[in-house]
Amino acid sequence: MAITASRLDRIAPSPTMAVTARARELRAVGVDVIGLGAGEPDFDTPEHIKDAAAKAMVDGFTKYTDVPGSVQLREAVCAKFERENGLSYTPDEIQVACGGKQNIYNAMMASVQEGDEVVIPAPYWVSYPDIVLLAEGTPVIVKCSADNGFKMKPEELEAAITSKTKWVMLNSPSNPTGAAYSRAELRALADVLMRYDHVWVMTDDIYEHIVYDGFTFSTIAEIEPGLKERTATLNGVSKAFSMTGWRVGYSAAPVELTKAMNKIQSQSTSHTSSISQAAAIAALNGPLDFLATRNKTFMERRNLVVSMINQADGIDCLTPEGAFYVYPKCEGLIGKTTPSGAVLQSDGDVAAYLLEAEGVAVVFGEAFGLSPFFRISYATGTALLEDACQRIQRAAEALA
Repeated sequence: MAITASRLDRIAPSPTMAVTARARELRAVGVDVIGLGAGEPDFDTPEHIKDAAAKAMVDGFTKYTDVPGSVQLREAVCAKFERENGLSYTPDEIQVACGGKQNIYNAMMASVQEGDEVVIPAPYWVSYPDIVLLAEGTPVIVKCSADNGFKMKPEELEAAITSKTKWVMLNSPSNPTGAAYSRAELRALADVLMRYDHVWVMTDDIYEHIVYDGFTFSTIAEIEPGLKERTATLNGVSKAFSMTGWRVGYSAAPVELTKAMNKIQSQSTSHTSSISQAAAIAALNGPLDFLATRNKTFMERRNLVVSMINQADGIDCLTPEGAFYVYPKCEGLIGKTTPSGAVLQSDGDVAAYLLEAEGVAVVFGEAFGLSPFFRISYATGTALLEDACQRIQRAAEALA
């Protein structure tokens, strides 16, 4: 008798984590691999945040906290939303979790039932549909064209909504494309959603502070206050504060949903680390001046990668508004033959070829729901990015 549950048949392991692990394995046996798969800033956590964690340990803040997070942290989250997004919440509407992924998981498990539909624009972060499937829901994928900057049009959203729709998921700036919705674009989506009061909105704002070229970030409950009572606004400290390993995400949602999410979390992790919570308080209450320097570096890397990738035969790359990813189109490589005689038939084949031929680890587009593309994370050193792009150019040129 099999030990594994049948629900696991619905999902696959995270492709992005798999690519990162594979690159690490190859390096361990001496292969020269440049990993461009991880969505993780290469900058260190700011010193004032690490100091706050050290002080918390010295002060004995090492015990259990409340399931939804310490009151002090939830108050800091409320202050952040008020200060930066013009959104008013109370601590009982806030949940702190072990990274933003757990907030998403908690919300889906607490609200989605068999037969419920969740509208997910593609390209999407790899975990969105799998979490919906674990909750016995049905992902409804809306494929968003590169011609529209990988963003969902109002008419596409409206066409996807049915009487069974429970949620719409939004992610801006986006993983994997870096695409970000302007205020006008969010306004148009909000106008559609206001016509369907049975539909809830989950907006993943984790890349809020990583934007370029004067782009102004907005979140949908800020644009349309009428949606606030059916919106879960998600964020965290992982990306902007380079705190991926600290595992702190947070959500703001109506009390009824937040209580249900807390019930789920109480039977899983209970809460994230008390030390991490202390560090997150320092992050949210502290200065943001370091972001300008880091974003300048990210933007320079973005420009370098977009320019060099667009010089590779058969590959086209848009310039994104935010995050630290590009999502090049590799349609021009499909059907070509590698030096070893293999024919590239998918973006998965392209990603495997880049790793085998030149030691460049990228994530294939099928994992994000839109092919033929692949994702590059430019959250790594500039010299490495230049080397990686040169390798991709060579690999493309070697095809027949």
